[in-house]
Amino acid sequence: MAKMKAVVFHAPEDIRVEEVDKPQIVKPTDAIVKVTTSTICGTDLHILHGEYPVKPGLIIGHEFVGVVEQVGAQVSKFKPGDRVAVSCITQCGTCFYCKEGTYAHCVDGGWLFGNVLDGAQAEYVRVPYADMGMHLIPDELEDEDVLFVGDILSTAYFGVENARIKPGDVVAIVGAGPVGLCAIASAKLFGPSRIIAVGRRNFGRLEAARELGADDVVLSANEDPVQKIKELTDGRGADVVIECVGGTSSYETAMSLVRPGGRVSLVGVFSKPVELPLEKLWDKNITLSWGLVNANRIPELIQLIKGKKINLRSLITHTFPLEDALKAYEVFDKKIDNALKVVLKP
Repeated sequence: MAKMKAVVFHAPEDIRVEEVDKPQIVKPTDAIVKVTTSTICGTDLHILHGEYPVKPGLIIGHEFVGVVEQVGAQVSKFKPGDRVAVSCITQCGTCFYCKEGTYAHCVDGGWLFGNVLDGAQAEYVRVPYADMGMHLIPDELEDEDVLFVGDILSTAYFGVENARIKPGDVVAIVGAGPVGLCAIASAKLFGPSRIIAVGRRNFGRLEAARELGADDVVLSANEDPVQKIKELTDGRGADVVIECVGGTSSYETAMSLVRPGGRVSLVGVFSKPVELPLEKLWDKNITLSWGLVNANRIPELIQLIKGKKINLRSLITHTFPLEDALKAYEVFDKKIDNALKVVLKP
C-alpha cells in the first residue's frame, strides 16, 4: 500500500511525524484529497495535552484545504483536480439533524477529522460525504485566503450569529486569539457601533485585533475590563459579549461584561467545568448561547472573502513543512514570536 507522512497522536505530550498508509476510498460517497495547506488549532493543543481524549494512532488536524485526487462512484459535485476547502464538520445531509441544519450532530458525522477519523495534518485525507463537506475554491483565491473557512472562521461566525448582533450594538470579544480575531472580522459585518477586544496579557494580539476592526482594546492585566467597558457604555455594559477562549477566567469575564438584557455567546472549547451562578444571574435577563459549530456558512464565507469583505491572511504568522510539525506545535503552543496561526505545508 502507498505511504504518506502524517502527524500521529500516541499519548498525551507524544505526537510524531510518521510514515503511514495513504487513505483509500471506503464508501462511494468518499473523496481522497491531497492536502496542500493545513493548520494547527487550539483543539489540537487540547488533544496534545490530554485535555481532550482521542485514540492512540490517530492522525490529528481538522482545518485544511487541498486538491481532489480521487472521488467515489456517488460523488457528483467534484472531480479530480478541483481545489477545495473542507468543513471540519462531516455531514451526511439526510439524517434528522442534517435536515434541520444542525450538522454538528449528524448521526454519521459531526466532528470526525482528527477526533475519531484520521485528520488533515497529513499529505492526504479521506473525506466522507464529500458532496456535502467540500467547497470549491474560486480560481482567484489562494489557499491562505480560504484556509480558515472550514473551522475557526466558521466557528467565529457561528458565535456571532448566535449573539444576534443588531446595528448599533456594542460588542465585546473576550479573547484575542485566532477565533477571537475571526469573531471581530465577522462581527463587523453586522453593523455594531463599537467592537471592544479584551485580552489578558498579549498586547501584540490586541494590536492585531485593532487592525482587524476592533475600535478599542483592553488588556486585563493592566486595567479592569468591566470598569473600562462601563465607561464606554454609559455605565451599562456591552450589549453583546462573545467568549472565544474556553476557560474559567474568560467565561467569568464574559458574564461580568454583559449588560442586563444582553446576550452572551460562548464559542471557546471548554475542557473543565465552569460554574453558572444562577442566583446572581436569574434577574439579569441575559440570553446565553453556546455549542459546536455547524459549519453551515462556508459558501457564504467564501463569497465574503472573494468580495474582500473578510481578509484573515494576517493571522498566518508561521509556516512549516509537515516534517517539522513538532517544532510548529511548540511555536503555536508557547506563542513563540507572537504566533497566531501556524500553517503546515505537506
